[in-house]
Amino acid sequence: MSLPHAILTALLEKPSSGLELTRRFDRSIGYFWPATHQQIYRELGKLEQAGFIRALPSERPARGQKKEFEVLPAGRAELTAWASGEQDTKPVRNALVLRLRAAAVVGRAGLDDELRRHLTLHQRQLAEYEEIDSRDFGAVADPEDRLRRLVLRAGIGLETFWVQWLEEALAEVADMDAEADGEAGSGADTGVRAGE
Repeated sequence: MSLPHAILTALLEKPSSGLELTRRFDRSIGYFWPATHQQIYRELGKLEQAGFIRALPSERPARGQKKEFEVLPAGRAELTAWASGEQDTKPVRNALVLRLRAAAVVGRAGLDDELRRHLTLHQRQLAEYEEIDSRDFGAVADPEDRLRRLVLRAGIGLETFWVQWLEEALAEVADMDAEADGEAGSGADTGVRAGE
């Protein structure tokens, strides 16, 4: 997915100004396709130049007034072609997983604290998604909401995975620490006996 397609999707759902669009991103699309306000405004300009969107006529044109954008037929055609086309999966890049691999080489110092921090973040995100699900999708009937709920369920599934995996990782690190403490303790005992 690309940011232009995310913006076209959001504008087809509801024509919006740049400011309204960035707020909507922060509350919905941004959960799975984050973008800064500057990126969104930059893309709006590119989409307008490409003839995919236009600023709605204003009743009172005034300097500094926010422009509201709508999708033009060419923009809908672009989004339709993209949505119905093929998309290969992309390899996952995750710095935390890479840090675990590095810790296997250089040691685990501070790793458990970082795993706990990530667990808290993912627990919060999972709780937020579950709250959105119960608040907004109690009785889902229309196809559009059913598809939107599927997107949310993907987020819930991913956060559930991370919570479970992080709990497993923390238990594994705790086991390794306990084993290392046990070995250090038995080595100290052996050293005392050898000196006797």
